[in-house]
Amino acid sequence: MLEIGTQAPEFTLPDQNGEAHSLADYRGQKVILYFYPKDNTAGCTKQACAFGELYPQFREKGAVVLGVSKDSVASHKRFEEKYGLPFTLLSDVDKEVIQAYDVWKEKKNYGKVSMGVVRTTYLIDENGVIVKAFGKVKAADNPAQMLGALE
Repeated sequence: MLEIGTQAPEFTLPDQNGEAHSLADYRGQKVILYFYPKDNTAGCTKQACAFGELYPQFREKGAVVLGVSKDSVASHKRFEEKYGLPFTLLSDVDKEVIQAYDVWKEKKNYGKVSMGVVRTTYLIDENGVIVKAFGKVKAADNPAQMLGALE
């Protein structure tokens, strides 16, 4: 996980509509950058839907929500449409941003070891500095946790 107080790595990734988004586009706003393993899985769906429900409150506090996974643009579009997600989903199929943010890790599942995205959320301030970092977050609780972190 990246250190609090460091500059967040710059990136440009396509969203669910194929449009490019750069971290620099959000200067002047707080950014909740959350990394999740896979579209349409139980935990990731709970997390995304909870972020969606709280999205108006994030906007009131001057924050945007950006979800990142290694799923394709098309997968993100289906995920967004199926659950009516009001925020941006970014596709990192090459895992460049996932690796830059240090969330590609060894995971153990039922004794089997594999590499994957460890559910992690960063709060980045208006100047692009990481001010909070939460690793191995609980999917259902993370959006409320992040709303609290904005206080």
